[in-house]
Amino acid sequence: MNLIVAVDKNWAIGMNNKLLVSIPQDMKFFRETTKGKVVAMGRKTLESFPGGQPLKNRVNVVLTSDKNYQVKGTVVVHTIEEMVEELKKYEDEEIFVIGGESIYRQLLPYCKTAYITKIDHAYQADTFFPDLDQDPQWQMTKISDEQTYFDLEYVFTIYERVS
Repeated sequence: MNLIVAVDKNWAIGMNNKLLVSIPQDMKFFRETTKGKVVAMGRKTLESFPGGQPLKNRVNVVLTSDKNYQVKGTVVVHTIEEMVEELKKYEDEEIFVIGGESIYRQLLPYCKTAYITKIDHAYQADTFFPDLDQDPQWQMTKISDEQTYFDLEYVFTIYERVS
């Protein structure tokens, strides 16, 4: 299983159920990387998309405790165990965990590869991703040249589970 996320220098990922910043190249990377794949997310992440609609050209698996929750074009599950079972139907490399914070934390132990856009800025935030630089089970194996978007600097990185 993979995950994909954009983090700031404090590993923050969001504020008030919104991304911290929208960088066109990062959005493009996300689209190209996850297109035709399976995306696993929580309900609030789904609801943060335009119109609360699932991502096109992907299998959208959504976790919610609400037993009556239904959104056309999604597979709804109600426990993390149920989500893991559902995801077993797909090839590991086809699955991308896309948030939010609790989903990342619960599925991180199942992930082997993390695609992390690191933004060199500290934002006001209320949701965070675990700091993989401090986790001995993870190692950065790839880093892009520095990119800029206006005065924002960022890099695309890949972390691999080492143990």
